[in-house]
Amino acid sequence: MTALTQDIARNFARIALGHVAREYPHKLDHVLEGDADALPPHVLHPVFFGSFDWHSCVHGWWTLLTLRRLFPDMPEATEIEALADSTFTEDRLAVELAYLQRPSARGFERPYGWGWLLYLHLEAMRHGDKPWGERLAPLAQAFAERFIAFLPLLTYPITVGTHYNTSFALVLAREWAEAQDRELLAAIDGWTRDAFTDRGVYAGWEPGGDEFLSPVLTATLLMSRVLDQGEFMPWFGQVLPDGGWLEASCHPVSVSDRSDGKIAHLDGLNLSRSWCLSDIARRIAPDARCEPLRRLAQQHLDAALPHVAGDYMGEHWLASFALLALLSFERAKEV
Repeated sequence: MTALTQDIARNFARIALGHVAREYPHKLDHVLEGDADALPPHVLHPVFFGSFDWHSCVHGWWTLLTLRRLFPDMPEATEIEALADSTFTEDRLAVELAYLQRPSARGFERPYGWGWLLYLHLEAMRHGDKPWGERLAPLAQAFAERFIAFLPLLTYPITVGTHYNTSFALVLAREWAEAQDRELLAAIDGWTRDAFTDRGVYAGWEPGGDEFLSPVLTATLLMSRVLDQGEFMPWFGQVLPDGGWLEASCHPVSVSDRSDGKIAHLDGLNLSRSWCLSDIARRIAPDARCEPLRRLAQQHLDAALPHVAGDYMGEHWLASFALLALLSFERAKEV
């Protein structure tokens, strides 16, 4: 399996350092309530104004902080630290929090950005030598409260392969909640059981032409976190039985045009599938299906890893998903 080496870490760090403070081009998730709301990204979001959009900036920062922790001696770690010190200030984060209080911001970045912000805060808390986690905490708590309020309203899971996917956001949010918020943890686990327990054999038509997430693998990953192994294995066999979709249709996808932001999503699909497959394999070990899943995870990673950098439409976000996959590979070595 591909290892997360310092060379890869430095490459990812240089990529993310090149876009988290790059304001333009930029795609806003912003509702204007009047002419006065027509403001540039750095005014609306003085922390997360880079990386083409708010959520990509958030997980670009997650990438940087994660690499700084794992490779503290690499040359880029000093640059990451300096930029984080000047970015994660109380004043700037107060503006980000105030933005959420706008009446028109109820659905801002729901749920993808919500999950990533909690995941960033979880990582920031691991840097005990810095105040970043403490300063991000009010923003994280605001998004946790939004999840708690939203899940009872979400009658059905959103199972598309893009930003609205419920399972992906809850995988990230749940990991934060395990460490920070028992109320949110209980809400996620209860909602997940209600949403997915009775699902039958998966027969979806993925991949869609602009997806970067697998509807079935993100749901499976979430269920693997919520259920204990004794419950999960029968569910896994029920939804993804031997000889079914995994073997017949879960192959690395091809990307026709990496300069097209939507088509470039497919590189992300290969990476996110790799992450899901590797993590699911780790959770079912030593079951006989473990090794085939690991091989499939490696095939998906191999298809996308060479394309993490190149065109900005993918470069502003793909390293985060490559890092998710590589971190899962590292955890698999412990099994």
